[in-house]
Amino acid sequence: MAVPRPSTTDIAAAASHFGFRLDADALAAYTAIAGYTLTSYDAVDELYDQLARPQVPERAYRFPKPADNPLGAWYVTAEISSGAQGPLSGRTVAIKDNIAVAGIPMMNGSAALEGFISSRDATVVERLLDAGAVIAGKSVCEDLCCSGSSFTSACGPVRNPWDPTREAGGSSSGSAALVAAGVVDLALGADQGGSVRIPAALCGIVGHKPTHGLVPYTGAFPIERTIDHIGPMARTVADTALLLSVLAGPDGRDPRQRDDVPVLDYRAALTGDVAGLRVGLLSEGFGQPGSRPEVDELVRSAAQRFSEIGCSVAEVSVPWHRTAFHLFTVIITDGAAAQMLDGNGYGIGVDGLYDPELMAHFARQRLATADQFSSTIKAAVLCGHYGQTTLGGAVYAKARNLLPQVRAAYDDALDHYEVLVMPTVPGTAETLPVGGPQDLAFLANAHGKAINTAPMDITGHPAISVPAGLLDGLPVGMMIMGKRFDDATVLNVAHAFEQLCAGFPMPGRGSRHAGSPASR
Repeated sequence: MAVPRPSTTDIAAAASHFGFRLDADALAAYTAIAGYTLTSYDAVDELYDQLARPQVPERAYRFPKPADNPLGAWYVTAEISSGAQGPLSGRTVAIKDNIAVAGIPMMNGSAALEGFISSRDATVVERLLDAGAVIAGKSVCEDLCCSGSSFTSACGPVRNPWDPTREAGGSSSGSAALVAAGVVDLALGADQGGSVRIPAALCGIVGHKPTHGLVPYTGAFPIERTIDHIGPMARTVADTALLLSVLAGPDGRDPRQRDDVPVLDYRAALTGDVAGLRVGLLSEGFGQPGSRPEVDELVRSAAQRFSEIGCSVAEVSVPWHRTAFHLFTVIITDGAAAQMLDGNGYGIGVDGLYDPELMAHFARQRLATADQFSSTIKAAVLCGHYGQTTLGGAVYAKARNLLPQVRAAYDDALDHYEVLVMPTVPGTAETLPVGGPQDLAFLANAHGKAINTAPMDITGHPAISVPAGLLDGLPVGMMIMGKRFDDATVLNVAHAFEQLCAGFPMPGRGSRHAGSPASR
């Protein structure tokens, strides 16, 4: 079927966008030329339908009733398996709803994508099924994954299993809540500013943001390619490492990945032997604006326990850590406007596998439902559009050019310490706000939690959040970051800490005293 042809009004609008001044004759001529050029678009459409359009599989799913979804954490439930035997045989996995599962609805927390049925499995989903996992459904995520809290999804708020009146953290909110509550064994999250680690910290589970490019992002809804990550979430470090072993490695379709991405057995690397390793307490990660002193003290006390197993623990300063958040803000603000909104998720100009069906659906519906976007989306893309147009994208370019200095600052510290440690989130889970996701008053609730997590998204360093203890009955997360593509050391240090704690508690089964670090 031929693609729609532009009217002279369409061409006039395009001319205005680019600053062209065309008279009526020129408009008519350029409209005719565009119509001729679009015959190639017709040809590509026909070739795609003949050779590349995927057949959507029939897979059963259901939208859970509220009584079956007390935390608001499920978008749809399912029971999908391949029958394969592997390292995840029989293990149930929740898939964050920005990651495609063929034949299953994908909403990405937003009215702008509601009604879309994925036609392809994301690479990570293919790998889970090949490893014997059972896909238990799609977990609710925040509106286009742009919130560190859990009240912006068009599906409604996600509640924390430790206290259902409180937030679960975002944007992988449903994944964290389902794992923490024991509803599923494992979950996938995605992290562009802390969206795996923040909900993991606030729900008291383990969440790992891998090195950028270690896990293929193919088939997940992007925000900005340079900060897109998919990561594993579980109740134990061992399960997190096992899941990463299944997910990691190049797929040849993701421009975020190098050809020489390492493929390791991260579970086998969990020796627990960390004697002689140097643990750096990142000074700038403590005492952040808005930090709770009790959280800082709890994480410091927890980190000091590494000395019990032969590690040296000392303070280290990386001044760029306090400034890196500004670079992150520019990159995600301009980047989200250009790629996620104006580029309908994928943008153009790079190799790799695109999802044209999703792009077309989102392009139509995001305009029809634009007023329903959360304030987090509106605030980001309005400023990002200004940055890209009036400012010409120059500040984005400056942030990208400064980024090597930030990365080098962390790398220099990691030449002297195997890992750096700090609080994942400077506080604990807050009470869910009363009001709608469009309420501007709640922007601080959505964005204030990423101050320690966001820098690793722009530098690409691996970072994991593990429970450090409880404060007033709520989990506190400790973040451990390491060298790029040395995820194995980060996981092994986290595993050694977990062994020191004799495991991490679940909601209603905690054994630690409020206000204390991980029990001795």
